[in-house]
Amino acid sequence: MKKVAVILAGCGVYDGAEINEAVLTLLHIAKAGARYQCFAPDIEQLHTINHLTGEEMTPNRNVLVEAARIARGEIKAITELNVNEFDALIIPGGFGAAKNLSDFAVKGADAQVQDDVLHACTAFVKANKAAGYMCIAPAMLPLIYGQGVKTTIGNDQDTAAAIQQLGGDHQYCAVDDIVVDEQHKVVTTPAYMLAQSILEADAGIEKLVSKVLELA
Repeated sequence: MKKVAVILAGCGVYDGAEINEAVLTLLHIAKAGARYQCFAPDIEQLHTINHLTGEEMTPNRNVLVEAARIARGEIKAITELNVNEFDALIIPGGFGAAKNLSDFAVKGADAQVQDDVLHACTAFVKANKAAGYMCIAPAMLPLIYGQGVKTTIGNDQDTAAAIQQLGGDHQYCAVDDIVVDEQHKVVTTPAYMLAQSILEADAGIEKLVSKVLELA
């Protein structure tokens, strides 16, 4: 049975992991007959957003503690992620991917990936294992895979331009489709960068999970 490491960026679209994307990812992994283990960095969030008003809240929250809400408590700190125990890696989106897993939301083309996250993700690259990134998470790919990695966040021109500046090869992609970089064994899909409904998000996510497991 294939086993997938899933990295979550908190809990909630505006400051953490996009909850629908995360749950759909876990659902499709399970429906495909594979297993998963969730991980998150044990760090403070960039900020905490009231999802009703869009305003910042205090006190700020912890990424791992918040991500545990989605994982029903079954989650580990990302420093515990051992690549040898997994066949593949998947990272759902949400602004947390660009605020907590990296600083892409703040720095754009000057972005860096958080140290523990970078260590975990590059371990899968070095081991030549399959990975899937969705929504805004693919913005991190040039920093993980290096120059020329094929990726998509859909069709947002400013975000695509920043990815190109970082060294990625951005491909425009429909909401229900995926982009596959066969050389690097990495799959991306726009999800809620484009999705107007949970059904639209689901179409691409199901394809991504299926392809990642096929490559694993």
